[in-house]
Amino acid sequence: MLGSAYSGVAQKKKQYQVCAVAFYNFENLFDAEDDPKNKGDDEFLPTGPYRYTQEIYQQKLHNLATVLQRLGTEITPDGPALIGTAEIENDRVLEDLTGQPEIKERGYKFVHFDSPDSRGIDVAMLYNPKYFKLLMAKALPTDISAFGEKGGKTRDVLWVNGTLLGDTVNVFVNHWPSRRGGEEASAPLRAIAAMVSKKVIDSMMNINPRTRAIIMGDLNDDPVNASVAKVLGAKGEKEDVGVKGIYNPFVSFYKNGIGTLGYDDRWNLFDQIMITGAFLHARDNELKYYKAEVFNKEFLKNPFGRYKGYPHRSFDGNKWINGYSDHFPTLIYLIKSIN
Repeated sequence: MLGSAYSGVAQKKKQYQVCAVAFYNFENLFDAEDDPKNKGDDEFLPTGPYRYTQEIYQQKLHNLATVLQRLGTEITPDGPALIGTAEIENDRVLEDLTGQPEIKERGYKFVHFDSPDSRGIDVAMLYNPKYFKLLMAKALPTDISAFGEKGGKTRDVLWVNGTLLGDTVNVFVNHWPSRRGGEEASAPLRAIAAMVSKKVIDSMMNINPRTRAIIMGDLNDDPVNASVAKVLGAKGEKEDVGVKGIYNPFVSFYKNGIGTLGYDDRWNLFDQIMITGAFLHARDNELKYYKAEVFNKEFLKNPFGRYKGYPHRSFDGNKWINGYSDHFPTLIYLIKSIN
């Protein structure tokens, strides 16, 4: 069994370091205080329709921290080295979350930029400085203005560059436009969002074909949809992925009926983590892909009713039900030879 990133582990007579990379949609993590510049937070105030009080906010922080405390620890006791997130309001909620007693000792730092999203929510990335050194971060705009009212304003893509266990990696955290108005009608919006990361990765590949990139997020599309399979060109079979290709380990999960959220009594797998081929065709002493996971433990599931087995979300309608999120987290594990 693999140990922590700084434990030696035997696998085929080699010693490896291991680290986890995760993505988790926090489902409307707002701070319960009014920000006049953010109209999107009006629903998540004590006077709003969700009656979102400080008490609820503190409980939600605790619930999310409980998930992060357990995430990936069966393989790496320190939990994920990187955690991409979606649906966070601002820096404060990230400061409050990383300061929760369940995960405070890990010393998570974070990267976040305010985006023009009409709901007032952004993406961000938490990182453990024990494993990851931040070199650069940038917000990449997603311009869907050509679609007028149907497009609206959406989240930027977060591009983070740094070293993970000493190897340079580029992480792209996404939250693509929703399926509001219908899956087919809204598909062009997600195709545009997919191109944001794709263009940057292609540019880097032209300089260095062995660029290590991780594309993660709530894509509002499944692994087989065009935005992922065609625009990104992500493939679900390792043998089909060259060094400049993109591998999506969650294709097999989806085809086996495993999802990260439920809608209309069926599973979707919107929360995905993909990697460029360099992680599959790693040289000695380079980071290499090990395996993936949908973190769908029993404690995260709704225990009763029509939605039994689906993610135990925070609210049922406008009623607080003391859950976690309407999405399950996802993970990949990377290993690096230390021989």
